[in-house]
Amino acid sequence: MEMSHNLKSFITDLQNKRELHACTISLKNNTVSFIHSQIGLLFPHFAEKIENKSVPQEIYSIKDQLIKLITSLNGLTKINAEHVSQHYIEKLPEIHNKLWLDAKAIYEGDPTAESIDEVILAYPGFMAILIYRLAHELYKLRVPIIPRIMSEHAHQITGVDIHPGAVIGSPFFIDHGTGIVIGETTVIGNNVKMYQGVTLGALSVKKELSQVKRHPTIEDDVIIYAQSVILGGNTVIGKNSVIGGNSWIVQSIPPDSVVNNKNEVRIKTNKEFEEPINFII
Repeated sequence: MEMSHNLKSFITDLQNKRELHACTISLKNNTVSFIHSQIGLLFPHFAEKIENKSVPQEIYSIKDQLIKLITSLNGLTKINAEHVSQHYIEKLPEIHNKLWLDAKAIYEGDPTAESIDEVILAYPGFMAILIYRLAHELYKLRVPIIPRIMSEHAHQITGVDIHPGAVIGSPFFIDHGTGIVIGETTVIGNNVKMYQGVTLGALSVKKELSQVKRHPTIEDDVIIYAQSVILGGNTVIGKNSVIGGNSWIVQSIPPDSVVNNKNEVRIKTNKEFEEPINFII
């Protein structure tokens, strides 16, 4: 097949980019495998082998997987893969304890949950929190790209978008979960409950503000009901507050507050809506 000079030049350009490129599809696929290995280790519900003797092997396998992932980031980071991976597996007990508190809180707070096992196996909110807590630890260790792949995988399978940079206390309760967005510089205290469609976002998305706190702070024991939007790095929701559904908040709320999005109820007259409403979707 004869090729034009333009096509030959294009092929050469693609070949050069492939040789220099660190982030191939294998990085994404291997990161997803890394996630599943950890979930299987931390919770027997997902383990491929229910054998006590396999646990040490699984821990060191996770360490090896992380070393390989970091090493595959050719030129994108100067962190010591061995040191970071060892530090990471040493944090797994703490992560595990927080996750059990999360699962327990969801079970105790949701009247439809029949067991903690059901929460772990079936609740997308719990799975989103699980993957977030793993990704957050890598984020703190300044591992590039991998935490974001993890959080986006969680987003795809649960509908919950939590940036790995967010700081979230324990226990944390997400109910339903679909459509929740939690931004990078969000700080969430302990025993916070959040429903579907909540956005904890920024008032400005200018690139030069990337190192500034752009997202709100949610203090302990706050409940945020569905579809509420809370924006801004200076916005603080005080402890023990309740944010009603569909609220729009861009300023701080004092502790022990209740915020309602008031709906006006009006009795229609007989003269209204004389003609049928033709609703076309």
